[in-house]
Amino acid sequence: MIYFISDLHLAPQAPGASRIFLDFLGGRARAAEQLFILGDLFDAWPGDDCLDDPNDSFATLIVDALHELVRAGVSLSVLHGNRDFLLGSAFAARSGARLRPDPCVLSVPTWQFVLSHGDALCTDDHDYQEFRSLVRQPQWQSDFLAKPLRERQATIAALRQQSESAKRDKASFVMDVNAAATDDFLRANAYATLIHGHTHRPARHEHLVDGIHVERWVLSDWHEQRGECLCWDGESLRRECLP
Repeated sequence: MIYFISDLHLAPQAPGASRIFLDFLGGRARAAEQLFILGDLFDAWPGDDCLDDPNDSFATLIVDALHELVRAGVSLSVLHGNRDFLLGSAFAARSGARLRPDPCVLSVPTWQFVLSHGDALCTDDHDYQEFRSLVRQPQWQSDFLAKPLRERQATIAALRQQSESAKRDKASFVMDVNAAATDDFLRANAYATLIHGHTHRPARHEHLVDGIHVERWVLSDWHEQRGECLCWDGESLRRECLP
């Protein structure tokens, strides 16, 4: 059994989603061989040193719960999202997670998947793609992480506010994947079944690329009273509602 989730956006201000996730880690997820978190586990991540902040017990609570899942024998993989792209080696060491590249190819005995957060496919959002290109540069991240934690947290909060305001002014198609970019991505990844998040538009799509039918599964975002995971049972994919 393999579970895929994304876009939980966990934060102290969202106790419902956090409780659903903690219950999932302590319950249903224990039956899985692997759990893949495809980005935006956290609503924001200012740097791994937040785990040592005595005023922030929330991050430690979540990371400790992930570590307990790994100790129970579940393999944990995490991709960066647009909210938590600063997850680093200390997070990986404390949680027991393996930080995977985006995209990540997952081969199982009967199928092949390609996993992504999905934000790189939203190429119509030119402002975001420019921002993404900047903040994924190692030098930018090094300079940012050198700043005091409180300054980083304030900067992230301001950026989130700007982002939410900008969303209201963007056409709906800008916030979704670009069809041509997605087909190119599927072609470049050998027509593997694509699983991604980011768009908050859970659905199953069929693409015809070079005469080949390819599936694309979009993961659901999580809410205060509901989460969702995608499950591979060795033969097929299915959605499971949480709790």
